Amino acid sequence: MAPKAPASAPSPATPAAEVIEVQSHRLACDGVGGALGHPRVYLEMGQSGSVECPYCDRRFVLKAGAHEGAPGVYAETGGH
Repeated sequence: MAPKAPASAPSPATPAAEVIEVQSHRLACDGVGGALGHPRVYLEMGQSGSVECPYCDRRFVLKAGAHEGAPGVYAETGGH
C-alpha cells in the first residue's frame, strides 16, 4: 500500500488592499489607526497616478478630475 500524500493546508485568503481616492499627487499615510497605526510616511505618486503605502499596503489613486493645486494631505474620517 502506497503512503498517503500529506494534505495541503488551505491557504488563508489575503484581503484585498484598501483603495483610497485622493485629490493630490502628494499625500501622507499613518495607517489611520491611532496607536495601532504606523509611522507617518509621505508619499509622492509622480506621473503614475497611484502609490502604495509601504507599511499598510493601502493603495492611493488620484481621483478623476483632480488637479495638482489640491491640498496634499490624505483626509478621511478619523484620518490626518
